Amino acid sequence: MKRKRLEADPCPVARSLDAIGDWWSLMIIRDAFDGLSRFGEFQKSLGLAKNILAARLRTLTERGILAVEPGAEGGAYHHYVLTEKGRGLFLVMVALRQWGEATFYAPGEPHSTLRDTQTGDEVRRLTLYSADGRALRAGDAVVRKV
Repeated sequence: MKRKRLEADPCPVARSLDAIGDWWSLMIIRDAFDGLSRFGEFQKSLGLAKNILAARLRTLTERGILAVEPGAEGGAYHHYVLTEKGRGLFLVMVALRQWGEATFYAPGEPHSTLRDTQTGDEVRRLTLYSADGRALRAGDAVVRKV
């Protein structure tokens, strides 16, 4: 079955998912936020077949989420780095992480944590606010379709 392109869809969620591609791409983005940048580092972390990893990296690069930079060594190796568009996924990744923490772990079950680099404290849960400062929940907002 051929994958449907959503780049012209009127829904921002659909366009975003079209740009990201699939869950392997999100795992690559997660690893990029964790400081990985070389093909071999991603391959070792994810255990992903090289052809699939290469395809995902190519797609993320073509869509402007990652950029390819020459390695500091000056050799044949290069690094994949998050672009401004890619770094814009930080809140998405934090929201996904926090949803997973709240949903898929038993109380007290160990898991990785997101920490503030300045204080070492765990990052607070994200909250969405209205224009007037009220905390919003799922039923407090509606999508206005075009």
